[in-house]
Amino acid sequence: MTIVWLTALGVGGATVLGAILGFAFKNISHKFSDIVLSFAAGIMLAAAIIGLILPSLEEAGSFGFLVTAAGVLLGAVCLNLIDKFVPHLHKMVGSDIEAHGENSARLNKVLLFVMAIAIHNLPEGIAAGVGFGAGNTSEALTVAGGIALQNIPEGMVIIAPLLASGVSKTKTFVFAAMTGVVEVIGTFIGYFSVTVSAAILPFALAFAGGTMLYVISDEMIPETHAHGSEKGATFSLLIGFLIMLATDFYLG
Repeated sequence: MTIVWLTALGVGGATVLGAILGFAFKNISHKFSDIVLSFAAGIMLAAAIIGLILPSLEEAGSFGFLVTAAGVLLGAVCLNLIDKFVPHLHKMVGSDIEAHGENSARLNKVLLFVMAIAIHNLPEGIAAGVGFGAGNTSEALTVAGGIALQNIPEGMVIIAPLLASGVSKTKTFVFAAMTGVVEVIGTFIGYFSVTVSAAILPFALAFAGGTMLYVISDEMIPETHAHGSEKGATFSLLIGFLIMLATDFYLG
């Protein structure tokens, strides 16, 4: 049980560490921001395919493709529906400046990104927790390690856009930390409810993969290609993808 606690806190703590680094580098150029965001996109892309979608296919049995396809599409549709309601969510955030025009649009995009991270963090946490609950500690630690590696740049890239959109430093840190807390909760849900989690895990993993693919394609890549840093952003994404791939190859 101790290792579950330590892993859960480590996974969530990686997001907090990323957030702290994000505050340290909050005044960064568009080029550097695009590079970091692309790196995170590459890690998320690899995690979506290797850590979520492919395991969903393996876990779902004879109906694997149908379950996985349904999960991926529903995850993308869910993010699309959330996107339609995002313009109203800045009232919940309580932006410290009047959110209109460019600032409002920027805040809406950042909120969508934060929600996507929170959504995919829950089934990722469940995946690690199920491994512990089933007694497969080695696999659970590998999954948790990949998640933690991915969470650091995720925590970083949340900070600057929220601050630029007028959200206070305290609220920005809270929002970043909450995405990590969701993952901690997911780890314990998976650990204590391994039987139920095993039944829903294939769909949950695919759903998470769909949300990640949606936000990478619809938000992250267009954003990183909008300021003249397309080549750097592309290679940064590839490097992030390869790092996650190497992590899975050597530690998986």
